[in-house]
Amino acid sequence: MTNKKRIDEPTGTETVGHEWDGIEELDTPMPRWWLWALYLSIVWAIGYVILYPAWPMLNSATEGTLGWTSRGQLEQEMAARQAELEPIRQALVSTDMRALEDNPQLMQQAIEGGRSAFKVHCVQCHGFGAAGSKGYPNLNDDDWLWGGDLETIEYTLIHGIRNPDHDKTRFSQMPAFGRDGILQSKEIQDLVSYVRLLSGREKKSAASTRGAALFETNCVVCHGADGTGDRVQGAPNLTDAISLYGLDRATLTETITNARYGVMPRWGQRLDPATIRMLAAYVHSLGGGEKLLAADTAAEPKAESGDDEQS
Repeated sequence: MTNKKRIDEPTGTETVGHEWDGIEELDTPMPRWWLWALYLSIVWAIGYVILYPAWPMLNSATEGTLGWTSRGQLEQEMAARQAELEPIRQALVSTDMRALEDNPQLMQQAIEGGRSAFKVHCVQCHGFGAAGSKGYPNLNDDDWLWGGDLETIEYTLIHGIRNPDHDKTRFSQMPAFGRDGILQSKEIQDLVSYVRLLSGREKKSAASTRGAALFETNCVVCHGADGTGDRVQGAPNLTDAISLYGLDRATLTETITNARYGVMPRWGQRLDPATIRMLAAYVHSLGGGEKLLAADTAAEPKAESGDDEQS
């Protein structure tokens, strides 16, 4: 191995002076464009760290002379978007809920806004498809405890279900027939047989006949003589195939023995009226929405700006 620089005749380029077994390395200079690109990138990097946040510190980072932050830019963009949506939000709040369906364009805008709000606030319990799960109601069907028209849904959203700190909340409470000693375990099993008979899950039997008598004594006042429920009290229909917790014997035994106490937050203290109306419109559009009947106007309290469901 030698160490002697020379000019390579074929290329006219100086060698680095290393040679190994006849092989030499050329000291080819970098292309001028590449060098300028390197110098410009150095200048750009220096300018960037001066103008923008760059160097991490112990609790923050250098702020940069422009004062720009990604969070600040996000806030500006969100504020601009809110300004764009403000006319729609104002129109929603000022429109009577009964007349919302008569304005298809505004209704569709409300539904789309509600779809986005639902993904933020409601999917944790009701799921992305709003099909719910055990203990969390399916919002796609037409089975409602208090009603499924726009005003009723809005009221439920505002005031929630079983919020003990709020006197306008939806409230219903089934007695814990077993835990409170109202019925004995055998009587509860008879009552389970009758409830399953009502929903077509069991055939008539001696147990269901005894359960019918117990139902008349203990349950008719809320669920009605035919078991179809009562929306004024939020009592569910026991004759269909829809149940919030289940209609198997073990689940019904647990329900009758210890009762249930599902709670939905009252969104009136968390969300603005326009967002609540959007959510009401979206839930109403899922498939179970109902028209407001004239007879309902006296029974239902006027909504201020809910999702009605089995809870």
